[in-house]
Amino acid sequence: MKKKILIVDDEPNIVMTLEYTFKKKGLEVLIARDGSEALQILEHQIPDVILLDIMMPNVDGYQTLKFIKDNPKLNNIKVAFLTAKNKTTDIEKGLKLGADKYLTKPFSIKKIVSEIFELIN
Repeated sequence: MKKKILIVDDEPNIVMTLEYTFKKKGLEVLIARDGSEALQILEHQIPDVILLDIMMPNVDGYQTLKFIKDNPKLNNIKVAFLTAKNKTTDIEKGLKLGADKYLTKPFSIKKIVSEIFELIN
C-alpha cells in the first residue's frame, strides 16, 4: 500500500511544488489549505505523515498539532512543521507540542523529501 502524506499549507506555490515532488516519489498526497481543512480530512483518512505550516488562517499549525496529539486515533501520526517561524523559541515550542521535525522556509526540496522519508520509513 502507498504511504500517504497530508500537506497543510495556505501558500499555493509551496503546495504545488510539494504535491508534485511527493507524487513523483510514490506517495499518495492529500492537501489542506488550513488547519480546519486538515482536521476534516483526518476524520476520514489517516496519513503516515503530516507536513504542517504554522501560520495559516482559521486554525493554525499549533492548534492543529495539539488536536492531533490529543486524539488517540491520530496521535501516532508523524508530524513535521514546515514554517517561516525560525526563532529558537518557535522551534522549541513546536517540538514541545509534539512535532517530530521542525523544518524552516525557505527550504531545499531535497532536504524536505529526505526528512519526510526518514519519518515514514
